[in-house]
Amino acid sequence: MKPFRALLAPLALLALALPAQAEKISLNAISGYLNKLTTAEAEFTQVNADGSIGTGKLFIKRPGRVRFEYAKPDRSLVMASAGNVAIFDNKSNQPPEQYPLDKTPLNLILAENVDLGRAKMVIGHREDGNTTRVVAQDPKHPEYGSIEMVFTANPVELRQWVITDDAGGQTTVILGEMTKGKNYNTTLFNIALEMERRK
Repeated sequence: MKPFRALLAPLALLALALPAQAEKISLNAISGYLNKLTTAEAEFTQVNADGSIGTGKLFIKRPGRVRFEYAKPDRSLVMASAGNVAIFDNKSNQPPEQYPLDKTPLNLILAENVDLGRAKMVIGHREDGNTTRVVAQDPKHPEYGSIEMVFTANPVELRQWVITDDAGGQTTVILGEMTKGKNYNTTLFNIALEMERRK
């Protein structure tokens, strides 16, 4: 056997050993999964547009609420509730930066009724190895950016998302194992209460 072929032979065997590619998960199944996801928490790793990396814990209470607690040394906090997103910078004495949740692609996950079958909402839907990737945007306001969600099947599970903002910057959030079904007090997501606590 020629040396080049000898190098390729183990790769050919490895390819045969890999599992068959998963079938693309339907938009209907993904919508159903998101609508049943009432509460969840998970460790996360965030890769920012500038290449910096942060870690922390994420809490979701649908509809409309999320809390990103960033680990040391950052210890910043991002919250969404009551239709707003607030960014608490641990290094600043200023009030949090706030903007409407419905102007962010994250709103597509946190909406009360997720329907990815709506016209022009999904702009990408493909199978990629053992995952299904769905790119969605607000069909009325594509200028707000988009979110690419990555799912695995059997059972359907959200593994990560990539938000592309209105300036083209991308933020990737990679999720650890999710714990679902816990009952969170709404105070965990209360922006005004957090502002008062930080005074």
